[in-house]
Amino acid sequence: MIPIKRFGKYRRYFLILIDIVIIIVAYFFGEAFICDTVRFTLSELTRIALNIILALVVYEVILICFRLYNNITRFEVGKDYLLYFLSSIFSGLLVCIINNMFHLHLLTFKHNMSISALIGIALISYRLAIKILLNYDTEQVWKQKAQEAKDENKRNLLIIGGGDATRTIIDSIKHSMKKQYNIVGIIDDSEGKIGYRIRGIKILGNRNDIIETANNLNVNDIFFSIANIDAKNKKEILNICQQTKARVRILPGVTEIITNKKLIENLKNVEIDDILGRDPIKLDNENIDELIKDNTILVTGGGGSIGSELCRQIAKYNPKKLIILDIYENNAYNIQMELERNYPTLDLTAIIASVRDKKKIEWVFETYKPQIVFHAAAHKHVPLMEVSPLEAIKNNVFGTYNVVNASDKYGVKKFILISTDKAVNPTNIMGATKRMCEMIIQAKDKTSKTEFAGVRFGNVLGSNGSVVPLFKEQIETGGPVTVTHKDIIRYFMTISEAVQLVLQSATYAKGGEIFVLDMGEPVKIYDLAVSMIKLSGYEPNVDIAIKVTGLRPGEKLYEELLMNEEGLEKTDHEKIFIGQPLEMGMSEIEEKIEKLEGLIEDERNTNEDVRQKMKSIVPTFHEPEEMNEKGANN
Repeated sequence: MIPIKRFGKYRRYFLILIDIVIIIVAYFFGEAFICDTVRFTLSELTRIALNIILALVVYEVILICFRLYNNITRFEVGKDYLLYFLSSIFSGLLVCIINNMFHLHLLTFKHNMSISALIGIALISYRLAIKILLNYDTEQVWKQKAQEAKDENKRNLLIIGGGDATRTIIDSIKHSMKKQYNIVGIIDDSEGKIGYRIRGIKILGNRNDIIETANNLNVNDIFFSIANIDAKNKKEILNICQQTKARVRILPGVTEIITNKKLIENLKNVEIDDILGRDPIKLDNENIDELIKDNTILVTGGGGSIGSELCRQIAKYNPKKLIILDIYENNAYNIQMELERNYPTLDLTAIIASVRDKKKIEWVFETYKPQIVFHAAAHKHVPLMEVSPLEAIKNNVFGTYNVVNASDKYGVKKFILISTDKAVNPTNIMGATKRMCEMIIQAKDKTSKTEFAGVRFGNVLGSNGSVVPLFKEQIETGGPVTVTHKDIIRYFMTISEAVQLVLQSATYAKGGEIFVLDMGEPVKIYDLAVSMIKLSGYEPNVDIAIKVTGLRPGEKLYEELLMNEEGLEKTDHEKIFIGQPLEMGMSEIEEKIEKLEGLIEDERNTNEDVRQKMKSIVPTFHEPEEMNEKGANN
């Protein structure tokens, strides 16, 4: 190790001592060699001593005032060195001014400034030498990585990205995780960087070299360390990483790393949205602000995955009041506490109630008089609702019917139903009930002053019931990862993305529309399982098995977003489309509701009876086999 490191807390005094020596030597030899007038008589030595004492006081005061002794030499950069030089020149000027003011007859201006420049160069030179020595010491440590790799407890690490974040990461690993990782190299797409080093670690190549590098150097882990990268390139690089046997983790930006002390706490596994490659949503925030600001907003199912995210984003737009309604107290409490913490001035009320309870719903509307309603409350687990179809009808259909009627009765401006792609040609009870909800709002809109509209989208990543959290849990426990069918396909969207588009759709709603969100490219679930296993550092069907379990009751291979009988219109937003309202009146809907009431009241009905009755009420309700065969042929 370099001896300078041993000075530790005395580093400041060590630097001051060196600076004093430099100033004394510079002025003494400056007299001898620059001025060339030195006669070492008592008077001359007295003059030189006086000059040196004055210079020492001035230089040290300036260096201290400029806080240059607060710098850490190892991390000094160009602007720090420039400041050393400028402080030296400034000190020389002050010495000249004091000399003239008090007629000390010391050095001339020309000679004094020449010595000042030399001192500035000397201050920079020795600090730069210390930095080089320290960095040389660091590089020597990293040159031992081939030997250290033999340590069974260390994992070979490849870092992708050659920016500021990578430098911070290397420093963090060196100081706090050197027993865990052996950094074998860096990958960066900038051709001008290849071959150079960051903190002693060589940049080995670009993204095309990832697979070869990982194989040759037995890479165990890959840290993705590029903060500013578009979704497409991020997806491409992560797809390349999938072809290695390394576990891939994504690091945050430099700001987050600096803010959080432990780097290991900032590491996150690759999420499905990282490999979907979807670009950020662009919103018309002005319209959303106009929709939400100074209005009372009610979110049913406000504690759920979609409902809670709606509440988070609504809170940003300063509503007059936000009402969270949910039957599950824990979820409602969690989002309430989060919003109160993050938005202390928000007028917020959390109500525990079921949308099935008509009287309680009416009380909520009469008491709080919401102006905008987002109806997210629903049972949505397909297999569970196949076993308990009447519960799906009670909660989804009658719950929606209650909230719709209360919205109409109490003069709500806009009612937005959160729907699903499973409502399109449904093959299960859950989808059929959600299609019935769409029919209710479209019919009600024709007779009400309230603007009723729905927003339909596919699977939401991380939501309750999403396949992604299940896969994560199965991978963490060693598998197997279960997939119902090798060819099953789904559309995916992040919770945040879906909710942003819901809010944007609400600004377009005039009444009766079913908004359809562009979900991007469909994803084959089996391929998704393979990707998640690989990016976790395992080999599919070697380290972790993928088990095909067979389609569940009511499940179809291919989800759709738009019904055949609907037309599709564009909106001002590229990811939002409108399916035209169906021709169905409220009287027809009320007849269907009466039939469902009779279905619920008759305890003799079996699940199959309920299914057949729903097929007669929802004309587009099909058997899964029929739709799967049709989808396969298409």
